[in-house]
Amino acid sequence: MYSKPYTKRIDNMRMLAGYQPPKFQQFDRKGNPKQHIAHFVETCNNAGIEGNLLVKQFIRFLKGNAFDWYTDIEPESIDCWEAMEREFLNQFFSTRRSVSMMELTNTRQWKDEPVADYINRWRSLSLDCKERLSEISTVEMCMQGMHWGLLYIL
Repeated sequence: MYSKPYTKRIDNMRMLAGYQPPKFQQFDRKGNPKQHIAHFVETCNNAGIEGNLLVKQFIRFLKGNAFDWYTDIEPESIDCWEAMEREFLNQFFSTRRSVSMMELTNTRQWKDEPVADYINRWRSLSLDCKERLSEISTVEMCMQGMHWGLLYIL
């Protein structure tokens, strides 16, 4: 028998009069869970829902395996939005690859790789690096990975 994962306190909270549930971008384990949470919260906030009322709307945001996970949460174990968000992010950690500064420093232009392709590849990697660099450091590090014979074009 299904039981809601949130407490009776949250279940007894009422939506605003005239509330119409927005259309949610549903999460199915694909994509970045943090981005999905941000989209969910903003969509709810724009519809006038915030705080612990988010917990009641969360089920509308899930499908597939993510919905299966939700229905298996221990009954009445969620008592606030922060707990729901934490459980979700712990379950669906991001599969987005994190690039280390060492990997970025060691990235080199491949033989016969056009300069523009190398710069785009390097930049894409740098966006996944947790540590932020100044613009000057970024340019210098990217240039260090170029074939020396090609540096004159810059």
